[in-house]
Amino acid sequence: MIASMTGYARAQGSDERRRWVWEARSVNGRNLEIRCRVPQGFDRLENPARAAIGTRMKRGNVSLTLTIASEQQSKPLRINRALLAELAGLVEEVRKGTGAAAPTADGLLRVRGVIEEEDGAEENEEAMAALDRALSGTLDEVLKALVAARAAEGRALSAVIDRHIGEIEELCKRAADRASAQIGTVRARFESQLAELLERAPSLSEERFAQEVALLVGKADVREELDRLAAHIAQAHTLLADARPDNPVGRKFDFLCQEFNREANTLCSKSADIELTRIGIDLKGAIERLREQVQNVE
Repeated sequence: MIASMTGYARAQGSDERRRWVWEARSVNGRNLEIRCRVPQGFDRLENPARAAIGTRMKRGNVSLTLTIASEQQSKPLRINRALLAELAGLVEEVRKGTGAAAPTADGLLRVRGVIEEEDGAEENEEAMAALDRALSGTLDEVLKALVAARAAEGRALSAVIDRHIGEIEELCKRAADRASAQIGTVRARFESQLAELLERAPSLSEERFAQEVALLVGKADVREELDRLAAHIAQAHTLLADARPDNPVGRKFDFLCQEFNREANTLCSKSADIELTRIGIDLKGAIERLREQVQNVE
């Protein structure tokens, strides 16, 4: 089953001091591009996160975000006594020099930096290692969920692609039926012109004119293009059946759509019949609809 490059997943976790959320989003892209955002002080998680994504996905633009919030509602306050003493010295110096009144205690406490929040006890290495393991476990959850979301999208996408391939196949059958009639139409048209010219110019070489008719009829023969289109259709069915997580087929499908379009263009340019031209235009539309869906296949 093919996988889509579109998906979203979210996983969260917590411990006694904090709670965290991993969010992962992916959209289509030519290659695998990863954007990872983690809070300051957790940069050590970025490279392992990128490696974990690389083992699970081959293509797409993937954005991974980690948000961490403290479980504590408020932290205890403390006075920065060193700063307060420095301010008091400066105030006394200014008061003596200018005769200004001394500031009140609450005025000094309003100065930024005098009152600070306590960070609490620093976590030891063992506690940090336990936190990293917990964060990595939640990361594994969110990446599994993202892969599952892409697979679910891929199942829906597979049905759509199969329907478009069936539409192309049906149009090719109609084109083949019409092309058989086109050869007779072209031959009859030029034989009629040949007879008319021979009546007007009896000395004109019938053999020479017959060669020109055969050349024009050959140019109007689209059987080669239809054969290649049939081969492309068979290849599309094979790609759809062979798609696996370890065998992404998006690039191959993209190239195949280019080949589909090339043959459809040639068929339209060689067509000498209005109905066959209409079928060719419909065929190009079906190929474009297939190409739009294929752009999201991993």
